[in-house]
Amino acid sequence: MTAAPITLEPMQAKYNPQVGRLLVLGFGGKFQNLTNMNDGELALFFEKLLDHFPPDPVSQRMVATQDGEVIGTISVKWKSESAMKQKQKLPSWKNFNRFGTWNLLKMRFGLYFFDHKPEAGECYISEVVVHPDHQGKGVGKLLLQWGQYFAETKQSLDRLSLYVSGKNPRAKHLYEQLSFHTHSQTKSLVWHLLFKEMKWEYMIMRFSKEKL
Repeated sequence: MTAAPITLEPMQAKYNPQVGRLLVLGFGGKFQNLTNMNDGELALFFEKLLDHFPPDPVSQRMVATQDGEVIGTISVKWKSESAMKQKQKLPSWKNFNRFGTWNLLKMRFGLYFFDHKPEAGECYISEVVVHPDHQGKGVGKLLLQWGQYFAETKQSLDRLSLYVSGKNPRAKHLYEQLSFHTHSQTKSLVWHLLFKEMKWEYMIMRFSKEKL
């Protein structure tokens, strides 16, 4: 039986619950080191983030779907070309009171340190996750190739970047196959205390606009 085709499409609100669960599969272990929340609670937390916090105007999320199921996602962001940053009116964190004040504080703290502020010309991959049942089928490569195409077609961008954990050689190997190379290595005590991940590699892919 032929497998259904994999489709890439921009994120829609209807996918928030599925993407929330997917983010737990990709990052839940890290955030469970911070809180006492289980997988279901973390999935709901990420879903509520997607529900209540509007996407940044200098970011883009795509999902890979098969038979209507979200099997992968990628999120990229870049630095605004505008000198004046537009201020977004963010909703109240009161929407998250159900998770408990202490858990909420720790999650906000963790998300702050997990964030990366792109430099001019940099398109940063903040998340790329593939459902475990679909890994090894080319989904991750498809998402990353979309990220490369997206960055190459934006005139202000000249590189694609990401962080990979030293505990994830499989992912690093995939990135190297796609022409990423290690730009720097970091040992972070803060990340170790928060996420039990000491070693990280910052990888970049540069490209020439002359090819376009």
